[in-house]
Amino acid sequence: MAHGNPATAVAEERGKSRRLGSLADLWPFMAPYRGMIVLATLALMLTAAVSLTLPLAVRRVVDNFNAEDGLLDLYFGAALAIAALLAVGTALRYALVTRLGERVVADIRKAVFDRVIGLSPVFYENVMTGEVLSRITTDTTLIQSVIGSSVSIALRNALMFLGGLVLMLFTSAKLTGMVLLLVPVVIVPILTLGRKLRKLSRENQDWIAASSGNAAEALSAVQTVQAYTHETISRAAFGEVTEKAFDAARRRLWTRALMTAIVIFLVFTGVVCVLWIGAWDVRAGEMSAGALVQFVIYSVMVAGAVASLSEIFGELQRAAGATERLVELLQVEDAVQDPAEPRALPEPVRGEIVFDGVTFSYPSRPGVRALDAIDLVIRPGETVALVGPSGAGKTTIVQMIQRFYDPDGGTVRLDGLALTGLSRDAFRKHMALVPQDPVIFAATARDNIRFGRPDATDAEIEAAARAAAAHDFIAALPDGYGTGLGERGVMLSGGQKQRIAIARAILRDAPVLLLDEATSALDAESERAVQQAVDRLAEGRTTIIVAHRLATVKKADRIVVMENGRIVAQGGHDALVAEGGLYARLARLQFTDGMAAE
Repeated sequence: MAHGNPATAVAEERGKSRRLGSLADLWPFMAPYRGMIVLATLALMLTAAVSLTLPLAVRRVVDNFNAEDGLLDLYFGAALAIAALLAVGTALRYALVTRLGERVVADIRKAVFDRVIGLSPVFYENVMTGEVLSRITTDTTLIQSVIGSSVSIALRNALMFLGGLVLMLFTSAKLTGMVLLLVPVVIVPILTLGRKLRKLSRENQDWIAASSGNAAEALSAVQTVQAYTHETISRAAFGEVTEKAFDAARRRLWTRALMTAIVIFLVFTGVVCVLWIGAWDVRAGEMSAGALVQFVIYSVMVAGAVASLSEIFGELQRAAGATERLVELLQVEDAVQDPAEPRALPEPVRGEIVFDGVTFSYPSRPGVRALDAIDLVIRPGETVALVGPSGAGKTTIVQMIQRFYDPDGGTVRLDGLALTGLSRDAFRKHMALVPQDPVIFAATARDNIRFGRPDATDAEIEAAARAAAAHDFIAALPDGYGTGLGERGVMLSGGQKQRIAIARAILRDAPVLLLDEATSALDAESERAVQQAVDRLAEGRTTIIVAHRLATVKKADRIVVMENGRIVAQGGHDALVAEGGLYARLARLQFTDGMAAE
C-alpha cells in the first residue's frame, strides 16, 4: 500500500512551482459563459459604487444634523434607497457568480474525467486512482469556492480599495498621504508570508490526495485486508498519511492566521493614527466633522478591503495549486496516442493478427523484457491458446492486441494494418475481452451484461446469459436481471462474476475474442457449460485463449507455448506432448500427476 515517502517527494517537488498565474488556465472553461461573467461584473460594480456613496450620505447627515426636518428626512430616505439598491445588486451578484462556479466546475470535472478515462495503463502505473479522484473532487471544490465566491469578493474589495482611496484623496489629501505611507508596510508581510503559504497549500493538497489513494486501495481490497488481519497496519498507514495532511494544513492555517493578524493590526493601527490627526484638524477648523466621519468610513472600507484581500489571497493560492494539478491531468502526455490521421480498418474485419518482431518491457520494469522478439501470425477464425508459466508474457500478448501499450520494437497488425496507425476505438470495438479478474460494476445484472453492447435488447441479454451458463443464478437473484450486484460484484462468487463477464463478451459479438483465464474460477460443471459456449462463440472468430489449465485448450487449433517472454514451441496438443519440452512437462504435471492425486 501507499505510504508516506512518495507523497513527500511529490509535495516537495510541486511546492516549488506555485503561482497565481495558474488561475489563467481556468479561462477556457469560463469563456463560454462570458455573458454571465459580464452581468456578474456589472452587478459587482454596482454594489461597489453604491457602497462608496454611503459615506457621502453620512457626511451630509452629520454636517446638516441641525438642518430643517424635511432635508434630514430626505437624507435618511436616500440612505434607505441606497441600501435597497445594494441588497438587490448583492443578491444578483451572488446568484450569478455561484451559478458560474457550479457550471465551470461541472465542466472541469467532465473534462478531467473524459481525459483520464482514455489514458493508457502506462499512466496508472505511476498515479494511483485515489489521487485522480481526489483531484476531481477536492481540487475542483476549491476551484468552485474561488470562482463562485472568492474571485468576486476579491474584485469587489479591489474596487472598494481603489474607489475608497480616490474618495479619501478628495476628502483630505493630507490624511490620504499619511495612509499611503502605510501601504508598503502592509504589502511586505503579504509577499513574505505568501511565498511560504503557497508551498504549504500545495503540500497539504498533495497529502490529501495521498490519503485518498491509500484509502481507495485498502477499501477496494477490504476482504484481503481482513483475511490477513491487516486492519491495524492499514489503519496505521492511513492514519500516518492523514496526520501528515493535517500537519500540513495546520502549518498552512497558522501561517495564514499570522499573515491576517499582522495585516489587520498594521492597517487598523494606521487608521487610528490618521483618525487622531484628523480629530485635531477638526478642532482647528481645517475640516468639518462630517468630512472626518466620511474619511474615517472610507478608511475603514479600504482597511477592510485590504484585510479581506489578504485572506482571499490564501484561497486564491490554494485554488492555483488545485488548478495546476487538474491541468496536469488535462495536459498529461499519454504514452499511447491515436495517430493524427488514422487509417480506416477494412470492413468486414477478418481478425488476422500478426506480431512481427515485437519486443516490449513494462515502463515500471524497463530492464525486464515481457516480450522478446515475438513473431506470431494468427489467421482469421483461428483459435490460438497461449500457455506457459506465470510471467511468460501471455497476458501481455492480449494487452498488446488491444494496444494498451505500444511495443518497444516491432509491429502488431490487425488485418494487415499496424495498430499504431489506427484509432483505438476503431479496432477495439471489434474485440471482446474476458479478463482474468472480471470487472463487475455497481449496477444491475442486466446493465453489467449490456456493457458489452449498450444497444442490446433484454432478449439478447438473456440469450447471452444463457450461452454463458449465467441465466439460472441470475434468475434466482431477488429481482432477477434487475438485481443490483453491489460494488465490484460483492454479492457474487468468483465463478458467477466470470460468467457475467463471459455473457458480456458473447453479447458484444465481435470478430476477435480474447479470453484471459476466462474459466479459471469455475467449478467443473460450470466450466463444461461455459467451455461449450466458448466453443460455439469461437466458430468463425479469431480467438486467443490464455490458460494455465491445459484441459481448456486441448481443442484449440494451435497452442503457443511461452516462456520468459519468448515463444518456445507451437502446434497441436498431441504433437507438443510428443515433442517433449515445456508443454509436455506442464501436461504431465496437470494430467498424470493430477489423476494420481485424485
